[in-house]
Amino acid sequence: MSKLFTPLRAGALSLGHRVVMAPLTRMRSDSGDRPNALMREYYGQRTSEGGLIISEATPISRQGYGYAGAPGIYDDAQIEGWRAITDEVHARGGQIIMQLWHVGRQSHPDIQPNGEEPVAPSAIQADGYGYSVHGAVPFSMPRALERHEIREIVAQFGAGAARAREAGFDGVEVHGANGYLPDQFLQDGTNKRTDEYGGAIENRARFLLEVTHAAIDAVGADRVGVRLSPSGTYGSMSDGDPEATFGYAAAKLDEMGIAYLHVVEPRIRGTELIAEAEPVAAKHLRPIFGGTLIAAGGFDGPSAEAILEAGDADAVAFGRAFISNPDLAARLRVGLPLTPYDRTTFYGGDARGYTDYPFHSHAA
Repeated sequence: MSKLFTPLRAGALSLGHRVVMAPLTRMRSDSGDRPNALMREYYGQRTSEGGLIISEATPISRQGYGYAGAPGIYDDAQIEGWRAITDEVHARGGQIIMQLWHVGRQSHPDIQPNGEEPVAPSAIQADGYGYSVHGAVPFSMPRALERHEIREIVAQFGAGAARAREAGFDGVEVHGANGYLPDQFLQDGTNKRTDEYGGAIENRARFLLEVTHAAIDAVGADRVGVRLSPSGTYGSMSDGDPEATFGYAAAKLDEMGIAYLHVVEPRIRGTELIAEAEPVAAKHLRPIFGGTLIAAGGFDGPSAEAILEAGDADAVAFGRAFISNPDLAARLRVGLPLTPYDRTTFYGGDARGYTDYPFHSHAA
């Protein structure tokens, strides 16, 4: 029997199977960073009975943006659009988590409010590109956050979590992966601070843990997940001892009793797929984190079954396969072929490459 299609409990979430839709940035919101009817159709298409969807990364402030067109959760005016989406998912028998996002240094003044500099733990520039309304722009030199600003951002994560629940989400996920702000604090290659947020791992993990606490205070520990990428290099990320760094973070998150830990494997580096890389991140953290563990990163049906059978993960998140296969869970269940995706339609645009991918006639 396929382990992918057995029930799973993750905190307050009761799931009918273990195929999770990973967060996917698609940049198709309306003005005011509000969700719209096209997004409702997209999420509804990808809902399966008993399945879990993790929403696209959703900024908790205007400062948290690195990609124009992403929907927000920093304003009460955005709640209504999200509620239409959660209602659609629930009506189809699924559950949905909102991923809370602050990009930190992965931005540019053209994207920031009032043309300001992006912010980071330390003034260290990342390689790569963000997206303004005019197109791709290189990440610019950030400025280091002041202590009072850090406290404000922590509070914004909590407020975003509260709005997500008001909008009908079943919980929230703190985006602590892929070189975004919590990850920038966590890793010593990007955090050179000498205050209580820098230096020893206990200090570098402080921001991630405070943000997680804020989310817990807003919605409860059993409705909070955290995403980490221990092997990630996207956004010029590095750490002198990643096993110790991420092991400490996982242990502290385990103590908090969160619903799940979501771990990105080294097969995914930003937008690249590294086919030959082995899934080692979840295996390393499995003995440390005793709760539900979701693995993500280039999985297909057989490799997902393998990591579940090995006991290194409890569920598997699929990303790009869900873009071009809205009925992915059904296809995996019966072994149907997958439709290839069109990378040129990933970010921004209209229904093309978004809601026009076909359902398989034999998927049920």
